[in-house]
Amino acid sequence: MSLFRLAYDALICNDVSEKVILTSKLIHYKGLKDAYPKCKIKKIPIPGRPQKPTLVNFNGAPKRDKSELGMIKNIHAICHIEFNAINLALDAIYRFQEMPIEYYDDWIKVAIEESYHFTLLRKYLESLEYQYGDFDAHNGLWQMTVETDYDVLARMALVPRVLEARGLDVTPSIKKKFSGSKYNEMVSILDIIFEDEIGHVKIGNFWYQYLCKKRKIDPIKTFDQLIKKHIGTNLRGPFNIEARLLSDFSQSELDYLEHPELLIIK
Repeated sequence: MSLFRLAYDALICNDVSEKVILTSKLIHYKGLKDAYPKCKIKKIPIPGRPQKPTLVNFNGAPKRDKSELGMIKNIHAICHIEFNAINLALDAIYRFQEMPIEYYDDWIKVAIEESYHFTLLRKYLESLEYQYGDFDAHNGLWQMTVETDYDVLARMALVPRVLEARGLDVTPSIKKKFSGSKYNEMVSILDIIFEDEIGHVKIGNFWYQYLCKKRKIDPIKTFDQLIKKHIGTNLRGPFNIEARLLSDFSQSELDYLEHPELLIIK
């Protein structure tokens, strides 16, 4: 079986445990130096997922206060994000079949790590006598994947550099909510996720810069154009500058994020 076919099979798999198993098999393709046999690329409006959780729009997602149930809902929401992240990484492999071999090594790594994060959170939920799927969830992460399925550059610009990078911004405050609570185990899980996500954003930055250089286009102006096209408004802070620097955002890019109105497009 080709890498692309395996990634597709994992992507459309509805069974959560089987998806994790299929994703783990990607490791056998890491480090190969030969071209992978390609397969037909299909549009995937909805990836493989269990019947639960029920997907709702963002405003309809469960409210997560500081009550015990609110904390559980927060854990569930993070678990859902990591489940979506598995599908995001699988689609990045399957959909863009003309990239250098190193690109697939990187996204295999991402897919396997996202699967590990999801498994940690799922098991923790189960230890609390809850299941993944017990609460409604929103579908915003996958929607951006669908919107960027036309170009690997748009995907690298907006999924790792916007959606995953946002995780770097908010994780420290989320950790504070769990620290000292009865759900303190979440702190160590979030530490693992945070360190890995720095690497994932770094991978997105590398391939975005690679593609901009290859196409001879300005990365900051192109990013601004894609933000306006797909999001419509400037990205909101506060931004975790330290974590974004570690993930290879340049100082010029960080200046743009904090002051996009100063960008002059000729």
